[in-house]
Parts: sequence; structure tokens; C-alpha cells
Amino acid sequence: MDDDDLANRKVFFRKCLEHLSGAGKAIGVLTSGGDAQGMNAAVRAVVRMGIYVGAKVYFIYEGYQGMVDGGRNIVEANWESVSSILQVGGTIIGSARCKAFRTREGRLKAAHNLVERGITNLCVIGGDGSLTGANIFRKEWSGLLEELAQNGELNKEQVQQHAYLNVVGMVGSIDNDFCGTDMTIGTDSALHRIIEVVDAIMTTAQSHQRTFVLEVMGRHCGYLALVSALACGADWVFLPESPPEEGWQENMCIKLSENRARKKRLNIIIVAEGAIDTQNKPITSEQIKELVVKQLGYDTRVTILGHVQRGGTPSAFDRILASRMGVEAVVALLQATPETPACVVSLSGNQAVRLPLVECVQMTQEVQKAMDERRFKDAVQLRGRSFESNLNTYKRLAIKLPDDQIVKSNCNVAIINVGAPAAGMNAAVRSAVRVGIADGHKMLAIYDGFEGFAKGQIKEIGWGDVGGWTGQGGSILGTKRTLPGKSLEDIATQIRKHSINALLIIGGFEAYLGLLELSAAREKYEELCVPMVMVPATVSNNVPGSDFSIGADTALNTITDTCDRIKQSASGTKRRVFIIETMGGYCGYLANMGGLAAGADAAYIFEEPFDIRDLQSNVEHLTEKMKTTIQRGLVLRNESCSENYTTDFIYQLYSEEGKGVFDCRKNVLGHMQQGGAPSPFDRNFGTKISARAMQWISTKLKEALGKGKRFMSDDSICVLGISKRNLLFQPVAQLRKETDFEHRIPKEQWWLKLRPLMKILAKYEASYEVPDSHQLEPVHHRGAG
Repeated sequence: MDDDDLANRKVFFRKCLEHLSGAGKAIGVLTSGGDAQGMNAAVRAVVRMGIYVGAKVYFIYEGYQGMVDGGRNIVEANWESVSSILQVGGTIIGSARCKAFRTREGRLKAAHNLVERGITNLCVIGGDGSLTGANIFRKEWSGLLEELAQNGELNKEQVQQHAYLNVVGMVGSIDNDFCGTDMTIGTDSALHRIIEVVDAIMTTAQSHQRTFVLEVMGRHCGYLALVSALACGADWVFLPESPPEEGWQENMCIKLSENRARKKRLNIIIVAEGAIDTQNKPITSEQIKELVVKQLGYDTRVTILGHVQRGGTPSAFDRILASRMGVEAVVALLQATPETPACVVSLSGNQAVRLPLVECVQMTQEVQKAMDERRFKDAVQLRGRSFESNLNTYKRLAIKLPDDQIVKSNCNVAIINVGAPAAGMNAAVRSAVRVGIADGHKMLAIYDGFEGFAKGQIKEIGWGDVGGWTGQGGSILGTKRTLPGKSLEDIATQIRKHSINALLIIGGFEAYLGLLELSAAREKYEELCVPMVMVPATVSNNVPGSDFSIGADTALNTITDTCDRIKQSASGTKRRVFIIETMGGYCGYLANMGGLAAGADAAYIFEEPFDIRDLQSNVEHLTEKMKTTIQRGLVLRNESCSENYTTDFIYQLYSEEGKGVFDCRKNVLGHMQQGGAPSPFDRNFGTKISARAMQWISTKLKEALGKGKRFMSDDSICVLGISKRNLLFQPVAQLRKETDFEHRIPKEQWWLKLRPLMKILAKYEASYEVPDSHQLEPVHHRGAG
């Protein structure tokens, strides 16, 4: 951290301390409503960021009930209070429904209890009901204090000191049913539970040729049902927002029997617990089972997942999301004035934003109103771009029109995997094949990367060929790191031989380099003048033009799970520090984000140079930590962060310097980060981004129809990626100047802004970039489409 950074940080935090000095400036944190995995990560972030800026932070146990009851339910938290809770599901401070808080008498008690402890900043983690309650409380605050003064329970000085209440909300809900945020805390973890069950059920269903009806949570919101249906390639899905059309019973049975006729040995039907028909009558899982048995005679089973979805360890995504939101919530409280309306900290793309709480709640209620009034199209649109896009993608991938109804384009589109395998590649291939067939193209699969391309390892691939691919790790098509440079003539020959009109490349940095080579060779080989698009897929997350790559989330979860087990081992033996090496080449994404998700003490990355003084400082930090009740340490090291400070060197240095205080162990995670079944995020991301890439190809081919057009322009050879809040097609020629080719990373990487978070939450000095603007963003339909 340079001197200017440190000076800026000190100025900001001095202002914070002035804001928080004196009575009535403490922060209270509570969890309310249904629990959700990741709530503890949010609580930890609020407590540690609050303490970091010099505030007193209080746990409010048992939600609003604890606020009303007071006494031992409101307790000051310290740094160690939130140690070892990142990996714990549920909420350590408890949650409860509270009838008393709905009455003015209850809110009077709650206000008195807060004023007694000087709490005028409230951080509420819960659903829309909990946040609405907090906003009512905030509006009534001055009136409640006046009434308490009239009753003689507060004096004038106390009323003046605690004149206004600031409220910041974070949405903790596994249903993802809150408008204004792309993801709520707990949703990704709930999807992990669902997909684990679906993957397990699919093996037994296949063995016995069974149909399984799976009921997932979502009384008013079908997000979990929809995304899990996308992620496992379910045959049919029932959602509250989009009921099936009249005559669905017959249509569903036809679809199931058609799939069986294609030699598919199992059927999966996913039902949201709040599923309804167009008349708002419930559709139950038992009803569906009876229908399938009666009409088709299939061996059918019902599995109701229930509270399994709420339980278990939070995913890496939820831990990072909750940590980011918790820190942002404290900053929002510090910047609040009496005029600042209550806000919700939300996620838009990969950015934390603040939105007006009241508007978010109103829009959320509008969805239910639309459903009650049977305006189902409006309900889907109100859920946001992301939900609508998921639904449209599911419909395109699940239902195949008869061949005679598909308008043929007479175009051949080829798909190739390039680089190292990444979990989610197969989901991306499946999606592209099916969207391509639906658009009337003949789809060709290229096996074994550019090497296979040059040798002519190319076959037509059909709708049924990619069934069941979403949940499989690795690359079924085969993938190699070989670049096309030496085989351009052979590749051009194969394009001509197979009449390939467009190319979709799914892969990592080698795929990006390959695309550049193909682009440069267009003048020499006219066969290469076809639309080409690349979808990023690599655990390293180092492709220019995209903030995320397929496979990185699965790798991050592998790292986080391993770190959890290692921390458990260290907790048992005490005074032990683990040094873990992660993959990623020169890109520190996995080490940095893994460190944030696992609660590491340090993460060494190439992008932030370090020297022996930094290593010494980290050892001293861990030595001090061993004097507390948290007698374990976790240090992550990106594999190429330094030529000289190798994992062995760091291990030996720590071992020597820590003698008598702690001992060391090291662990190189290696290729296990590339393997395993893809996470729900990678399945969904791979499916959606690949479908979008095929739509782009279809549009380009339609434009050239009958014109015999050769594609020479830069915008016909692109990388498709997420940039901030949108899916963007960026010409590979433009991305060249944004690339550090020597180290195979983009010159600018968004996640480096999150680096200070890990340091602050591990009790280090760090420069945190604070937004200058106090203004809230307007609420609109969010999510990358």
C-alpha cells in the first residue's frame, strides 16, 4: 500500500470515527425471517468492518424478538466472536418470527433497548418482510423516542443523541425472490444442495428407467426450480410465475414418451412448491406423479427436498457475496445522514450497489400482485432480465420441434473445445448444439481441439447426443492446448471440406490466442472468413473481455471445501499454519477469491508484488494471532505469484520463523481444481452464455443469407463475456491492447478491487475504495440477460 493510499484511507476512516464518536453511534446486526446459508459470512463482515472503522458492534440475537426482549439478547461483539463461522450454515445469532414487533408497544420496547446501548445504525439481514419491518421502525423512530421521553423512560439528552436511525438491509433468502438484486444470500448454496440430490437421483433413475418428480422450495418464486431445471436438463418444470398452458397434461406426457423413445432411460420433472396452473390452482408433485403413472405407466417416484435446501455449508459464491455486502453495508451506514432513505445492498452483475429499500419491496410485491391477477407475462418481466432469460433458454433447450417444423438455414456450425478442461464446458456444448438445431443449422462437433480440427475429426452432433451432458465434468469432445498456427492450411481445408459456415470456440487463454491467429490468417485463407465467437472456459479466469469464465466457480468451490477441511484439522491440533498452492498461472483470481471465501490470513498473487518484508509481516501477524483463541492460520499462494518465493520457500520460512509458536504444513491442490462435477453456477452460466453465442452466430448468418458474404470485419470474430453488468461481444482485435500476453492475463482485472476486503477481514491495514456518491441507484430490471 503506497503513502497516498494510506493517507486517503486514514482521512476516510477519521471521518468515520468522527461520525461514530459519542453516544448513539453503535451498529446493531440481526438476522430475521427464514435462515439462509451465507448469513454468518454477512454477520462476520459487518462485525469486523465495524470494528475496523472504530465502531461498537452489537449482536442482536433471535431477530426482532431479541430486539424487543433486550437484556442478554443484545451483546457487544468482538473480533473473535465471529471467528470460524464463515463455513457454518444457518445463522449463529438466531432468527425468529416476532409478533410483538408488529405492534407499537413492541417497537417501543425495541427502541428503548437500542437507545440504552447507543445503537442508531441497524444492519438487517433477512427477506422482504424483515426489511419492511425495519423501514417502518426507522420511520417511527423519532415518534417512539418522544413517547419514551413522555413516559419518563428516556431523558431529553438521550432523545437528542439518538435522534435518527439508519437502516441498511441485505437480502438473505434461498428463494432469490427479492427484486433489485441478481442474487440473494443463500440462493447459490440452495442450488448446490438441489443439484447434489438431482445428480444422485439421476444415477438411480437411469438404472431402473424411472421418472422422478422433484419438489424444490419456492412458494412464491420459481427461481430455484428454473435454474436447477436448466442445470440438470430436466424434462419439464413447473413455476408459479409461468404456469403451463391449457392441456399441459397431455403435452407433458407426449414430451416424456418422446424422450423415452429417443432411448433416454430417465425423466426428471422439477416442481416449485408454489407451482400453479393458469387458474391459480396449485399443481402438486403427487398430482404429477399420478398423471404420469396413469397415462404412461412409468415407474415414478416423488422426492420433496424440503429444508435440506436451507442447510449445509455455504458455497464460495455465497461467502464472497455476503462478505462484500456486509462491508458495503457498514460503509453505507457510515455515509448515511438523517435524510438518507433506508437502502438495500444488492448485487448487479459483479458490482455491489445500493438501492432504495421501499422501491425494491414494492416491486417484489408487484410480482405477487401480477400472479394473483393472472398477469403471468408481467410477473416474469418483473422478476428481471436474468429470470426471463433463464426461462426462455430453458424452453429452447428442453422442447425440440419436429424436424419438419424447423426452418432449415442450410448452414453448418462447428463447435470446438480448446485449452485445459473446465467444468461446465459440456453444458456449454449441449446448449450450443440444441440452440443451433432449433435455429435450423446442422451442428458439427470437432474433437480434440485444433489438432483434431486439422486432422478432420469432425462429426455431426444431434439433439439427443448431448442429453445428460450438463452435469458431467471435463470435456466430452476432448480438448488440447495446441494452437492453430502450424495447421492453418489443414484447418482451412477442413472448413471447405465440411462447408463450415461459423465456428464456436469454448476454451481458455489458448482459445483466445487461437482466435487471434485465425483472425490474422483471414487474408491468406478465405475459408476463415466466417463468423467466429469464443466463450471463455478456464479455471484460471484469465480471458480478456470477460469478468468470469466457465469453470472458475467450480474450482473456487473445490479450493474452499479443501480449506474448510484443512482449517478443521488445524483447529483440532491448534497452533498450526497451512500454506496452500492454487492453480491459475499468473492470474491470482483463485488464490484471492479462495482466500476471501475461506477466511485466509494472506493470499500471495502475481498482480500484487511482495517481498521478504511482507512475508515477515505475515509471520508476525500469525504469531500475534496464536496468542488469541484463534490458534490456526491459512495462507494461499497462487502457483506463479513469484519465481523465487516458491511454495517450498514460504513453507520453510514460516516453519523457521514460527518455531515454538506454530508449526506449518503445505498442500498443493493441483489438478483436482479442474475436475469434478460442475457447480450450478458454471452449468447455468455455460448454458446461458453459449445459447447467447449461438444466437449471435444465427443473426450473422441470416444477415449474409443469399449475399455470398465473406466475413472480414473485426466484429465478426469476437469474445463473448460478462463485463460489469452486461453480456458483451467484443472484437478480438480490440481486446489485443487490453492483454498482457507475457503473463496471459488481462491488463485490468475487476476482482483486484476486492483484495482489500480479504485483508480487512483478516485484520490487516488495507486501503478500501469507498464510493464518493451517497446517492442510491434507481430500481430497474436487473441481471445479465
